[in-house]
Amino acid sequence: MKPAIKPGRLAILLAICLLILASAYWAFLSAADRQTGIKRGLDIAGGLYVLLEAVETGDQELDDDAIERAITVIRMRVDELGVAEPIIAAQGDRRIRIELPDIDEVEQARDIIGRTALLRFVGPDGVEIVTGANLVRARAERNPAITPYPFVSIEFDPEGAELFADATAKFLNEPIAIVLDDEVISSPVVRAVITDGLAVIEGDFEIEEAANLALLLRSGSLPVQLVELESRMVGPTLGQRTEEVAVYAAGIGLILIFLFMIVYYKLAGVIASIALVFYVAMVLWALNYLPTTLTLPGIAGLILSIGMAVDANVIIFERIKDELRAGRTPRSSLESGFQSAFRAILDANVTTLIVTVVLFSLASGPVRGFAVTLTIGIVCSMFTAIVLTRLLMRLAFQAGLIRSGAYVGVKG
Repeated sequence: MKPAIKPGRLAILLAICLLILASAYWAFLSAADRQTGIKRGLDIAGGLYVLLEAVETGDQELDDDAIERAITVIRMRVDELGVAEPIIAAQGDRRIRIELPDIDEVEQARDIIGRTALLRFVGPDGVEIVTGANLVRARAERNPAITPYPFVSIEFDPEGAELFADATAKFLNEPIAIVLDDEVISSPVVRAVITDGLAVIEGDFEIEEAANLALLLRSGSLPVQLVELESRMVGPTLGQRTEEVAVYAAGIGLILIFLFMIVYYKLAGVIASIALVFYVAMVLWALNYLPTTLTLPGIAGLILSIGMAVDANVIIFERIKDELRAGRTPRSSLESGFQSAFRAILDANVTTLIVTVVLFSLASGPVRGFAVTLTIGIVCSMFTAIVLTRLLMRLAFQAGLIRSGAYVGVKG
């Protein structure tokens, strides 16, 4: 006797399916928002690309530690500029690759990134008094009562304050030169002994110039001299067009996959299509809320993971069909099919995950983006195939929708 339709179970199944469709719609809208949605990389959003190379000087040693410290200083400067999701990474032994997506002030960023910013206070006898290494604060200010131009107020640490106090006592009524990158930017005359470690850097600054100087001083000087090998502005037009084409192609591909699954696997194909919709929503959520940046190779990784998600469902349904042809009942075939398919799906996905880990560890730039998005896609596809599809199939059986092997395309 064939089981009757159970309205309660059917209502639960339909409610879950509607929630999945609604969540997918919300995820798509959130991801499409360029202000708060998925963070786009340089090849999609456009921006500034800079390649720097460290060069040897007489008193600087080039090693891995020096490059890492230079990257840290550059990252602090870029963070002060407010650039979202910058890429700052070593490339080889001496080079640093910088990608600043969706940036407006290109010249300001280029000037700040590579400037050495070595600050020194030098007495009239030519002896260095104190350096920027002793700074604890630097801030751009404006006070017409002191000077008509903006200035930078600085504060030394206790060691620097003591050195500066001794110097101002020694050179009272004499000038102390303030030197930035071997350029004298001001030479104020000492009018009083300064014991509190506070000083002012004056010059014919605009407020933006004073702010940039304060930024450089706060982030510290670069430990090595860097030479700009390449610098270019990447326009967003091509990347945005490519993104649109990729999204369009992915949409068409998903529709064709849905049609194939429904035609070939009947009710099971409908359930698998709904699970795939939730898979897309999970991937979009992950890209939206995890600290990841979407690049064009990353889009390729996502499209590849869609194929792997479909492949997992095909393996499951073919296992179920084998069980049905062997004479098992629909319920028994369903459970046995998932159990026998689990190992094959797990082996295939774990193998691919190992490859993505190796790519992420050894590669850089776009290849890393490909590895990250492919990893996200694999994890989401495993969940939807093994957990969600199984849950929906069980609910369909309990609701009385699965009555024979026809639910998965087996005739007779």
